[in-house]
Amino acid sequence: MSSDFEAYELDFSTLTAEITNKIGRIPKLGGEEKTQLVLNVDKQLEEVRELLEQMDLEVREIPIQSRGMYNSRLKSYKQEIEKLEKDFKRSRIAYSDEVRNELLGDDASSSESQRAHLLDNTERLERSSRRLEAGYQIAVETEQVGQEILSNLNSDREKIQRSRDRLRETDANLGKSSRILTGMLRRIIQNRVLVFILGAIILLTIVLAIYFNFRGH
Repeated sequence: MSSDFEAYELDFSTLTAEITNKIGRIPKLGGEEKTQLVLNVDKQLEEVRELLEQMDLEVREIPIQSRGMYNSRLKSYKQEIEKLEKDFKRSRIAYSDEVRNELLGDDASSSESQRAHLLDNTERLERSSRRLEAGYQIAVETEQVGQEILSNLNSDREKIQRSRDRLRETDANLGKSSRILTGMLRRIIQNRVLVFILGAIILLTIVLAIYFNFRGH
């Protein structure tokens, strides 16, 4: 699993090196050449973002005891791509000194102010986008946790229902056993009463026989 992560790291290093080189060239270009290079860098940045997503998935599969080190590395890569994106935004609206002087002349200072304002607005939009993305991620994770909780609750409910059914069955069996024992006890008592009555009759018969025998003499 870590070998896959390291392979992604190698691709990340190669791509970011190429992007850094191209970002440095963008301000020195103009026209169609600059447009093509900007599009190329934008595409490579998207590839880097996909690499980071793959690396993030790989980290989640790594055992917990080893995950901390990879999380730290992933965090530094995310910070690096954020810096590259900021540099890229600046490079797209930057001009070389020669081109700027030709286009703006005495209005260079005003252009610098407008450019700074544009960069500020761009960074604000970027921060808002990141906050929205973070909020969406939290919502997705919360939904996943909620689904897991509902699944666990459903499983617990089924276990409780099965336990309740077993208790009802046990109670029914105990009731049946109690009725059987009560019937047996009743028959035992009846038998003892019959034995007592028979014993009394036999005893009375013996006494009467002795009485009449003595009376006859």
